[in-house]
Amino acid sequence: MLYGAMKVTVGGSLKLAFRPWVEGLEHIPADGPAILASNHLSFSDSFFLPAVLDRKVTFIAKAEYFNTPGVKGRLTAAFFKGVGQLPVDRSGARGAGEAAIKSGIEVLERGELFGIYPEGTRSPDGRLYRGKPGGLARVALATGAPVVPVAMIDTEKIQPPGQVMPKLMRPGIRIGKPLDFSRYQGMEHDRFVLRAVTDEVMYEIMKLSGQEYVDMYATAMKRQLAEAAKAEKAAKAEKAAKNDKAAKNDKAAKAGTDRAGT
Repeated sequence: MLYGAMKVTVGGSLKLAFRPWVEGLEHIPADGPAILASNHLSFSDSFFLPAVLDRKVTFIAKAEYFNTPGVKGRLTAAFFKGVGQLPVDRSGARGAGEAAIKSGIEVLERGELFGIYPEGTRSPDGRLYRGKPGGLARVALATGAPVVPVAMIDTEKIQPPGQVMPKLMRPGIRIGKPLDFSRYQGMEHDRFVLRAVTDEVMYEIMKLSGQEYVDMYATAMKRQLAEAAKAEKAAKAEKAAKNDKAAKNDKAAKAGTDRAGT
């Protein structure tokens, strides 16, 4: 009931304000379980995709959205539950991964749609990064559910990180044909199979999105960017300190020259 109400209010508002265009809606199964595997450009991806679908789709969200105290925290928790997101404690990487897999399997066993971002995190620069094999492939092989590749288009331009007010523009959603991995049934613990399944899905997402593919994990790129930003900040601070010291030395030297001339 809560999902239905939020679907009408949030989904309707998003479609009215942003008018997202969609291709390939016919590839979403009318009933039964399916995994929607999407690229991840923006926080809003988990809202735009459900907004254009007739069926409920459940995504995983970090637990902090559900257990923040106070009135604002309760409203936030109600909102995320209402739009079909499940809390997962991400304090431990391995534990978080297992919890996400378990939640995904439960959603699919109910015959519903489960949404997942194989990259594991938002792209830091709009490019498509290597998919993590632990979640998507394991859930697909454990349940036998088809994997529907999805490409979000331009959602990162609507509300870039750090920008409070979203920009009104049309995002796009391109949905590909379902992928069947039943040939790997029962091999969800074979790391080579998991890698092959994930790479096949990422290739389809790349074709749909037109993104440049980067053969490394987005989390690793984010660490590199953070370290580079930290090094740049340190270099600027060091340069400023040297300039300040040089200015003080020049001032002291000038004062000495003035005293000597009097």
